[in-house]
Parts: sequence; structure tokens; C-alpha cells
Amino acid sequence: MDEKLKELYFSCRLCPRRCGVNRLAGQTGACHAAADCYIARAALHYWEEPCLSGTEGSGTVFFSGCGLGCIYCQNAQIRSEMRGRIYTPEDLAETFLRLQEEGANNINLVTACHFLPHVIEALRLVRGQKLTIPVVYNSGGYESVESLRMLEGLVDVYLPDLKYLSPQRAQKYSHAADYPDAAKAAIAEMIRQQSEPIFDENGMMRQGVIVRHLVLPGGREDSLAVVHYLHETYGDRIYMSLMNQYTPVLQDPAYPELARKLHRREYERILDEAMHLGVENAYIQAGGTAKESFIPPFDGK
Repeated sequence: MDEKLKELYFSCRLCPRRCGVNRLAGQTGACHAAADCYIARAALHYWEEPCLSGTEGSGTVFFSGCGLGCIYCQNAQIRSEMRGRIYTPEDLAETFLRLQEEGANNINLVTACHFLPHVIEALRLVRGQKLTIPVVYNSGGYESVESLRMLEGLVDVYLPDLKYLSPQRAQKYSHAADYPDAAKAAIAEMIRQQSEPIFDENGMMRQGVIVRHLVLPGGREDSLAVVHYLHETYGDRIYMSLMNQYTPVLQDPAYPELARKLHRREYERILDEAMHLGVENAYIQAGGTAKESFIPPFDGK
């Protein structure tokens, strides 16, 4: 690996946690990862937004570990465990090309922040030469602006979450009271890099930003605040993805409000407000999507 990239794992500051641990020496911080890059799954995935999955699928690469650690995480089995196998940057580059050969509409990097040195080197090996499909950076939104700037010119589509605007809820559910400020700054940087949504003749997104928001049980006021903020700040420069797929995988008596599925009316209230505001660029989910079958098997495939 390039020495300058490798040094980023020394006194790590890749995410807003800024743990400062020496991952090269095997130390781990909030993301639970040392300097070996673990991939839990790299395969075609059909359950992203229609402009990303299409009918052929999105070439998703799920990275193990996460610096955010939401208590209701649907991918909890790989959040704190280094599942899968170790990939070098060269392995990653080969995987990107394999997914392209399998017909993927894009390369979809899921929770890659803590392995950015590997990702950057891999993309430099293939970007614009052998790799001709868009690169999607799929993120929980808890990113540092400095790290995102290293991705400029390497990422075509940013797919962040904006989970909360309430610091209290961010602390309670993700142990990150600074999440709202960090995510707002990160989204602003993403939009600076990809300021206009561009689609091809088949309706697939080639460039742009889609901001996801998962509506949580009992979280109406914060969800309404998120929709207002995004629309009033960015208007039609972005797409929103308003999701009702919360799956109650958490069974903790300390969080009884999260032990149930989202009521239909709770979700419809958010959609009604988006329509009232005049939001046009948005993806919504119809029917019952709160199923564990939507969580892919992290079997190393």
C-alpha cells in the first residue's frame, strides 16, 4: 500500500470519532477495526433505490466494522465483528472488476469510511480505465469532511443517511451527540463534489446525491425536522429516500420504543409533510418492508 495512505491508520482520524489509535499496531477504536480490511460480502444486491439497483443489481461491497454503532443496526452482525475475509487493495480492485463483469450497475461501497486507505488505492488502480461503471459511497452519514475530500474524483454517487437532527436522539441511539453536525457538514461536502443529479437513458443515476432517512418508531418530530432541513437547504439538488423498513431486531428493555415495527400512519405522516413542502425528488417505500429477509447474508460471498 502507498505509504502516505498507510499512515492514515496511524493515530487514526478517519471518522468524526478521531480515536487516535495506532491501527497499524493492531489497536482498535470505535470501529472495532485494526488495519486489515475485512469484507463480509461482495455481490449483486437488488434492494437499493431503483436508480441504483435497476434490474441487474448494485455491486455491493459490505465492509465489516463501523464507527457509528447504532443500537438498532440491521447489519449488527458485522458492525462489531470482523466477519468475512481480509482484502488487500489489489483484491478490492479485482472484486470491483468482477462485479462489473457480472453486470452490476455500479460499485456500491457500504460503510467504508474506516477503510478509506484501502478503498482509495483500489479505486486508483481501476478508476476510469478498467472500471467504467459509477462508484457509490453508501454511508451512515457520520463522516469527516477531511476524509471525504480524499474521495473527490473517485466517487460518482453519494448515498448518505441523515438519521437524526436531534443530538439527544443521536446520543441515545448511536452514542454520537455530534452526529447531526457531522452529518450535515458531510452532506454539504458530498453535494459540493456532486452538485447535480445526472441519470442515463435507462434512468440509472450516474452522478449525484441521495440522502436516506429511516423513519424510526416514535421519531415523528425528528423525521419531520430532517425532511424540512433537506428540502429547505438543498431543494431539488438532491434526492431523498424516505424509508419505512425499520426492522425491530433489538430486544432491549432499555429501548421499549424500538421493539415494534413502524406504524403505517407514522410513515404516511412524513410523506404527507414532504408532499406539503413540495418535495418532488424522493423515493418512498410502499407496503411492508420491515422484514429480516431484506438483510443480506454476510457469508463472505
